[in-house]
Amino acid sequence: MERSQRIKLSILVLGTLMGGLDSTIVILAFPVIAEELHSDLLTTMWVILIYLLIVASLTVQLGRLGDIFGRTRMFNFGFGVFTVSSFFCGISATITTLILFRGVQAVGGALMEANSGAIIADIFPPGSRGAAFGYNSLGWTVGATLGIVLGGVITTFFGWEYIFFINIPIGIVALYLGMRYLKDVTRTPASLDIAGMVLLTAGLSLISYAAVEFAGNGLTTLSMILVPLGLLLILIFAWHELHTRTPMVSFESLSRPILKYSLLAAFFQSLGYLAVTFLITMYLQGIRGLSPLDAAILLTPGYVMGSVLGPYMGRLSDRIGARVVATTGTVVIAVAILIYLAIRVDTSLNVVLLASFVSGIGTSMFYPANNSAIMANAKMEDYGSVSGALRMVQNIGVLGSFVLAITVASAAIPRALAFEVFTGTSQVVGHVAGAFIRGIDAALVVSFLLLILA
Repeated sequence: MERSQRIKLSILVLGTLMGGLDSTIVILAFPVIAEELHSDLLTTMWVILIYLLIVASLTVQLGRLGDIFGRTRMFNFGFGVFTVSSFFCGISATITTLILFRGVQAVGGALMEANSGAIIADIFPPGSRGAAFGYNSLGWTVGATLGIVLGGVITTFFGWEYIFFINIPIGIVALYLGMRYLKDVTRTPASLDIAGMVLLTAGLSLISYAAVEFAGNGLTTLSMILVPLGLLLILIFAWHELHTRTPMVSFESLSRPILKYSLLAAFFQSLGYLAVTFLITMYLQGIRGLSPLDAAILLTPGYVMGSVLGPYMGRLSDRIGARVVATTGTVVIAVAILIYLAIRVDTSLNVVLLASFVSGIGTSMFYPANNSAIMANAKMEDYGSVSGALRMVQNIGVLGSFVLAITVASAAIPRALAFEVFTGTSQVVGHVAGAFIRGIDAALVVSFLLLILA
C-alpha cells in the first residue's frame, strides 16, 4: 500500500469510526443525561434512536449525492457537519435541543458512512480492496461496539458532555487532512429518490416509536396501531422502489446474487451480533452488579482483538475469497454466542472474557470480507448508493438489536426494571435474577438464529 493510499485510508477509517462510535456511545450515559437535563428515560432513548433512524434512512441517498457531486466533497462536508453539531450537542441545555442536534449530527455521520466505502473503491484496485475494507469496516464495527465502552468511561470520569466534545478536535484535524489529501476521481449522473427516502424514514420512525412505547408501557393501543402502519409504509416503499425509474439501489446491481446475499448477511449480522453486546452489558450490570465502567472494561479485550485482526483478515479474503472468510467469521461469532449461553448467575467472568475474544475474532473475519464482496460486485457508477445501502442495512440492524435486547429481557422481568438494568441504574437479585437469565438466554438464542441466517 502506497503512502498516499495509507493517508487517505486513515482519514476514511477515522470518519467511519466516529460515525459508528456515536451510534452507541450515549447508551451508558442515558441515566446521567436524563437526570441532568430533567428528562425521563423513555424520552432520552431518542438521543440514540434519532441518530440510528436518520443514518439508516439517509445513507443511500447521501451516497448517491456523492455519486453526483463528488464523493470526497460529500465526505468532507459530512465531517464538518458532524464536528459542528457535536459542539452543539455538548452544550445542549434541554433534552429537546440535544435530540435536535443529534439529528443534525446523524446527517454528518451518514454522509461520512455512505461515501467512505465508495471512495475506497475509487482508490484501491479490486485485488487489494479486501485489506482496505478490513480497516474501514474495522472503523464502523469497532466504533459501534467501543462506543458502549467509551460512553461508560468518559461519562464516569469527565461528564456526558464530553462524549460529544471529544469529536471536535478529532473532527477539525480530520477535516483538514480530508480537504488536503482526498480528491474526487469521478462523478456520475444520477437522480435522488426523495419519495422512497420519505417512505422509508416514516416507516422506520413509526416502528421505532412503537418499540419505545412498548419498552416503557407494554402493549398499548398506540403501539398496536403504529407497528402495522409502519410496516405498511415499508411495503409501499418496496412497491415504490420496484416501479420508480430512480430506485435507492439499482435493481440491476441487486440482480447479482453475491451482492444481494452479502447485503442480507450484513443486516442479520448487525441485528444478531450487536443485540448480544447489549444483552451481555445488561447481564454484567443487572446480574453481576458491575458498574457501567467495569462492564465496559471487561468487554474491551474482545473489541481490541477484532481491531487488531481486521486488516489481516481483509488481506486473507483478497487471497482466498471473501465468501470463505465471511462465512467462517459468522460461524465463529455463533460459537461465541453458544459460550455466552453457558453463563449463569455465578459463572466466572472469565467465561465472558473468552466469549468476547472469540466474537472479536469472528467480527474481524466477517466485516472486511463482507464489505469487499459487496463493493466488488457493484458497478463503478453505483459505488456511492451501494456503499450507502450497506450502511443502511447495518444501521437498521443496530436499531433492531437495540429494540430486541430490551423487548426480550422485558418479557422476563418487570418492564421498568429491565430498562433500568439496561442503563445501569438497577440490579436484579433472587428469583428475579434467574428469570432475567432465562430472558437473556431466549434473546441469545434468537441472536444465534439470526446469525445462522447471515
